Amino acid sequence: MQARWITPLPIDTHVAQELAEKLGLSFPIAEILLRRGYSTIQNARAFLEPRLAALRPPEEIPNIGKAVDRLVTALERQEKIVLYGDYDVDGITSLALLCRSLRALGGCVDYFIPERASEGYGLSFLGLDRCFKLLEPSLLIAVDCGTNSWKEALWIRKQGVDLMIVDHHLLEKKEHPPTDWILVNPQLGFSSHSLCSVGLVFKLIHALLKRSPESSFDLRHYLDLVALGTVADLVPLTEENRIFVTHGLKQLAQSKWLGIRTLMELLDLKKPITTMDIGYKIGPRLNAAGRLNSALESLELLMTEDPREAIRIAQHLDHRNRERQVIERALNLEAEEIVTSQMVISSPRSIVLGRSHWHHGVVGIVASRISKRWHRPTLIIGFNEEGLGKGSGRSIEGFSLVEVLSQCAPYLESFGGHAMAAGLTLKKENLELFSKKFEELTASLLTEEQLIPSIRVDAEINLSQFDPSWLLDQERLGPFGIGNKQPLFLARSLEPVKEPRILKEKHFLFQFAGKKQSPLPAIFFHGALDPLPEPPWDMAFTFEWNHYQGKKSVQLQVAAIRSACLES
Repeated sequence: MQARWITPLPIDTHVAQELAEKLGLSFPIAEILLRRGYSTIQNARAFLEPRLAALRPPEEIPNIGKAVDRLVTALERQEKIVLYGDYDVDGITSLALLCRSLRALGGCVDYFIPERASEGYGLSFLGLDRCFKLLEPSLLIAVDCGTNSWKEALWIRKQGVDLMIVDHHLLEKKEHPPTDWILVNPQLGFSSHSLCSVGLVFKLIHALLKRSPESSFDLRHYLDLVALGTVADLVPLTEENRIFVTHGLKQLAQSKWLGIRTLMELLDLKKPITTMDIGYKIGPRLNAAGRLNSALESLELLMTEDPREAIRIAQHLDHRNRERQVIERALNLEAEEIVTSQMVISSPRSIVLGRSHWHHGVVGIVASRISKRWHRPTLIIGFNEEGLGKGSGRSIEGFSLVEVLSQCAPYLESFGGHAMAAGLTLKKENLELFSKKFEELTASLLTEEQLIPSIRVDAEINLSQFDPSWLLDQERLGPFGIGNKQPLFLARSLEPVKEPRILKEKHFLFQFAGKKQSPLPAIFFHGALDPLPEPPWDMAFTFEWNHYQGKKSVQLQVAAIRSACLES
């Protein structure tokens, strides 16, 4: 699909030069910093040097004081605390952080994760029934789920069990929840709305330690768990999340938790650990068990102190991830064929697909791939033998999935999530009506322009002036991810110094003239699948470090190429 290139607007070069000089940055990186809204030395330095001391007081989060009161009572009385969590990385890291912390503070704590296939997501009645029979809680703490489970919350209270919910998902109801259970959720009114559940758990424990200090307990040792959950949950890496991930990545490189170290050794990860390592290596393996069966194994990896058990679980999760990839590729291929035929016939503004044999554990990954490929809000649903479908959706910029799903509620059994990602359940008999309603709403909300993917360039440079120090300065803008993307550069009128090489029949490898005629290598992943225009080219790309055979060198990673004759 042909993308729109959005080139950067002019900036005040004097301000950029001042930022460069006073902050020790190269001009192109200072230029990007200015374009991203950091126009003063003070706010630019705060961004470049995220400090844990800059975290807002945890007491600002609604109901966190009530939650701490209840935890103090439970710890003093040695009540049975049961943690009930979600099966994704945010859920299991939240459980690990909360369980390890409360046990370290002397609590009697156990944990429970529902079976994805048989019990469903969150506080389901089936999951709660097994949890209560197995563990007999006095206080149940739901983590990364439960915000909208009002019927289930009422059932819990009827069992004589107190309920606390620590969750970041949007509230479906406008009114506030009942007062006889404690809901800790930034959506109730907190400046950092983008916190995920593991970040909330960190703040809850921070507030608890402020109330009941424990000199031997260092909460900073748990920041690696916060980084894992935050990056994997695709929340914006801005504000407090940026602070958590910056320090969490450093802690991850020296993690105290045996299971994490074992998994990183298995994956042969090299320091420094990056958000890419979490997003493409660690996260998928921690997610794999929950996608195909039970996430309990992933949680056990984060909790174990047994070296042999850590190796066994890490190897098994790696094997499960390969299984997941096979299932995912088959589903993605089938879904792509259907979408391609649909686009030829009618070019819908949304994509809603459901089949009986599609594995519900990988529908989210496929929805993400389809959405990126076709630049459409996408929902992929797998139905079981009883005709109940479990689906996952991914969105595009400017379109809130959860808000549109709320308008489709009459056709759904349940739904939840946030703007860019959501989950739902529905009966197969309602699929057609739901698809029609979802398409109608999408067509009314999205313009033709929004359906065209865009390439937003951060800065235009002359490639012949490139200096490797730019990469060192670029690292100061990280960690990169949602809300803080790696800078995308534009260079005009380029010609490769030699014919491109084709790698694995789908990738291009180029060389371009760099500073002092030293060639700069560039790789264009999947670029060989489509014909290239005749050079000279305008090229959008990122700068990367390439590690090969123990050597570190600069490499360009091409995002897009167009003919240089096109207008901006």
